[in-house]
Amino acid sequence: MNGFGAALREWRVRRRLSQLELALRAGTTQRHVSFMESGRSAPGRGMVVRVAESLQLPLRERNALLLSAGYAPSYPETDLEDPALQPVMDSLRRLLDGHSPYPAIVVDRFGDLVAANNGLGILAEGVAPDLLEPPVNVLRLALHPRGMAPRILNFDDWAQHVLERPRQDNARAPHERHVAMLAELEGYLPHPPPIGTDHLGFAVPLRLRSRLGELSLITAITIFATAVDVTISELRLETFLPADSRTAAALERNTWKSNSST
Repeated sequence: MNGFGAALREWRVRRRLSQLELALRAGTTQRHVSFMESGRSAPGRGMVVRVAESLQLPLRERNALLLSAGYAPSYPETDLEDPALQPVMDSLRRLLDGHSPYPAIVVDRFGDLVAANNGLGILAEGVAPDLLEPPVNVLRLALHPRGMAPRILNFDDWAQHVLERPRQDNARAPHERHVAMLAELEGYLPHPPPIGTDHLGFAVPLRLRSRLGELSLITAITIFATAVDVTISELRLETFLPADSRTAAALERNTWKSNSST
């Protein structure tokens, strides 16, 4: 089995698809899929792209599959500091600022902080300074005993929510850093998180002790589903929304006081 064939079979099995199911999705035959996996058939570039789309691979993994078949990557990976991405970063910062007075952050695929609005100060209140040294990892910040953990009133429920992200990411596109991050985060938990009951029904709230009093926040995550650049496709905009009127009022009063003092 060649490199492409082995990779194709690994992804197909990981996605729990039969050869016939993948063939139907990719617009080919089961026989062709079997021949590609065994190395008896060399796929054209278009077929590799169709198969990658059918497997719902992230752009980074689509590039890797193309390389394994002997083709150049289709999707660029641009550094965040590259001037070509300046319009995108400017738009993200406007979104962050527009979400104030509620916290909002942008993170990469490993949970490293890319950008944030002033609301991050409420989340990071009282955490150890070394956890705020770049690169700041928001997953670590949330569960570390010198991070937000001592102030999270429903820690078991929130930890379950936080752990779900690297678990899903690793299942979607396995990476050794996801495995290492999961091991680290699970090490911060005194015991495996139970199935929680303190839920709003549609979301897991973050109940956080702060200088403004107890805050109850829910999160919404936005991804750039139509991105054709690897870097942009892996960014996530996470916005924190007040789960009750008391939290909304506290955050809005805090912003008013901050503006009044300047």
